[in-house]
Amino acid sequence: MRRLSWIVAVVAMLVAGPNATSFADEGFESVDFPTAGGIQGRADVYEANDKSATLVLLFHQAGWSRGEYRQIAPKLVKAGYRVMAVDQRSGGKVNGVQNETHRRATRMGLARSYLDAYVDMEAALRYARKELTAARVIVWGSSYSASLVFRLAAEHPDEVTAVMAFAPGEYFKKEGRDYVQSFAKRVKQPVFVTSAKKEREQVLPIFDASPAEKKILFTPASKGQHGSRALWNQWSDSDVYWTAVNGFLTEYAPAVPAPQN
Repeated sequence: MRRLSWIVAVVAMLVAGPNATSFADEGFESVDFPTAGGIQGRADVYEANDKSATLVLLFHQAGWSRGEYRQIAPKLVKAGYRVMAVDQRSGGKVNGVQNETHRRATRMGLARSYLDAYVDMEAALRYARKELTAARVIVWGSSYSASLVFRLAAEHPDEVTAVMAFAPGEYFKKEGRDYVQSFAKRVKQPVFVTSAKKEREQVLPIFDASPAEKKILFTPASKGQHGSRALWNQWSDSDVYWTAVNGFLTEYAPAVPAPQN
């Protein structure tokens, strides 16, 4: 009987095809959202019990996909947050999850550099605010997208509640060596920045550039990891990163803000 159930499940997946969007049994639903160039972006939406909770908008690192967050998103939901993990057009495959936005952009012959992916991040923010009716949105980036969340927060100050950047850097040399810092100087929302230990000097100028009164820079005593994968269970120091993340969220960007007196 168990073998038959497995066969039925596989057949159902094949019938549904690659555009199937319901994965409720895994805790999320895959959705498509309109983005630049006439394509649909892909994201996984993890809902919390409280539909008014703060939403965390997750962006992956270079060469990867929304699969970067398959371990991370459920923990954020358990902490009370809504989550949207996004495929940007600059990416690929990780943890068995193909980047659908990248695949569609490739098929259409669209440019797919790091900076080209910014339009997908803006489109995801619009979707989160309008279609998911998220009143509070935390933008969370990994590696190149950790840099671009500073731009997103600077250009959309009324739509971004807080910034979380895992290993940001000045990755856009053609735009000037202070490109990311120029946006960080405009970010007044709460800011969390972390990285591997050896990347501290890379992220520090970006962190220092933000005039935010509420901000945390976390550097592990261990060697750490590059990007959001630092939170994956396989690393011995992931719990230390999680302690820092949860501390920032609880203090500066809670899932449900305390009532105002």
